[in-house]
Order: sequence, then structure tokens, then C-alpha cells
Amino acid sequence: MLKKAYAKNGATCKVTFSISAEEAGGAARAAVLGDWNGWDPDALPMKRRADGGFEATAPLATGREYAFRYLLDGGRWENDWNADRYDLNPYATADNSIVIV
Repeated sequence: MLKKAYAKNGATCKVTFSISAEEAGGAARAAVLGDWNGWDPDALPMKRRADGGFEATAPLATGREYAFRYLLDGGRWENDWNADRYDLNPYATADNSIVIV
């Protein structure tokens, strides 16, 4: 799930990315990887919530669209099924989630 909080000046938007415990499927760790952070698995680790889900927030520049996915336990990819849109990745192997800010 995505939550967006726009700055008063409109230049940035804090996007909170979250994945439910059910979607996480018992994962021990999770991260948000996207084109804004070079798809780096260490750039945006997610914090475990009390309910077993995960959450992380990133400030993103507005007026853009960003592709992202969740990486669970370093090997399992998940999309955000509440994303603004989905696009086929450049390798034509899976869809990426898209957030529009």
C-alpha cells in the first residue's frame, strides 16, 4: 500500500511503502527497490511492524513516475497491488509497480 504526503512547496512527496504480513509471507526482512535508488537492496530497508508487515518512507521529487518492487529475504520479489499503475520491466519478465507523484 502507498501513502503520499506532499510538501507544502509541492517539490517533494514523502511516500510510505508498506506490505502486509500476509503479503510478506513470513519474510524476515524486506526492502523497497526502485529506479530512484538504483535498485539497491540496501538503500531503503523496511522496518517490521508489530503486525508482521513492513514499512518504509522515501522522499521523492514530484512530477515524476517511479518504478519499484519489494524484495523479501533477498530473493523474493513482490509488487504493491495498490500501486498507481504497473509496467512491464525492461527485461519483459515481470511487471514493476509504479508510483506517480
